Amino acid sequence: MPFDTPQSEPAPTGDAGTTEGRGPRKPRAQAVLEVISKTRISPRLLRVRLGGEQFSVLRRNDHTDAYVKLLIAVPGSGLRPPYDLDAIREQDPAQLPSRRTYTVRRWGHEAGTIDLDFVLHGHGDGADDDGIAARWADEAQPGDQIALSGAGGGYSPDPGSSRHLLIGDHAALPAIAAALESMDPAAQGTALIHLDHAEDALQLEHPAGLEVRWVIGEREQLLEEVAALDLVDPTGLQVFCHAERGLTKQLRRLLVAERQIPREAISISAYWALGRVEDQFQAEKREDIGKIDD
Repeated sequence: MPFDTPQSEPAPTGDAGTTEGRGPRKPRAQAVLEVISKTRISPRLLRVRLGGEQFSVLRRNDHTDAYVKLLIAVPGSGLRPPYDLDAIREQDPAQLPSRRTYTVRRWGHEAGTIDLDFVLHGHGDGADDDGIAARWADEAQPGDQIALSGAGGGYSPDPGSSRHLLIGDHAALPAIAAALESMDPAAQGTALIHLDHAEDALQLEHPAGLEVRWVIGEREQLLEEVAALDLVDPTGLQVFCHAERGLTKQLRRLLVAERQIPREAISISAYWALGRVEDQFQAEKREDIGKIDD
């Protein structure tokens, strides 16, 4: 997604920038990994496995929504990772690598690998509207290198919760799949996942008592499906809700304002915004248009 998965990190200010009330930020450590393999797991979903000696540079965490930031060089720039971002910014800002956020689908700790899932889409069809990350993944070959930093994250299924509700779209699918795999076999609940195309639905490992329901078609159908759920008693309910920004705002209103689910029981943010590339999406998080909470 983007897979854009900017869960709970502060709004970015650049690797050596400052934020109001803070001192200079240290540059994020860049791990340079190489492409190990690629697997098309559905018509529009491509899994890329990355690994290498610098795997340990990544700050692995146990959150099921863990995410990393990819640095993708401008085609034809001749730049090779790791990047001296300060020098590039000073000498030729147009050559700065693009930053894209992706959920870690799976950590291969013993092998020193991570799996990232990329939605392959045409122009105007997805979270990363200019297609930089999807294009890189589609064209990448084993041995190609890429710089990335992280990982961030903030959600994991609470084993003390009696019910789980997971809501998302194609961009949130890796995080939802990872969450389902991590749950106790006795866990109860519902996962509602929106896709544009039925052929992209996957066989997901999940507890027997948790229903996985694919919502195919218009994005707004996801809101309708959530509205139809019996959420009269939210006691013991934990919610994971991440989708397109406009829809996420509507879902937040439904869950918190109308159904009175405690805000602290909900992990909610927008993973992407219609018509925005990630740089603009991230910048808008500091403005009213980018706020999910009222």
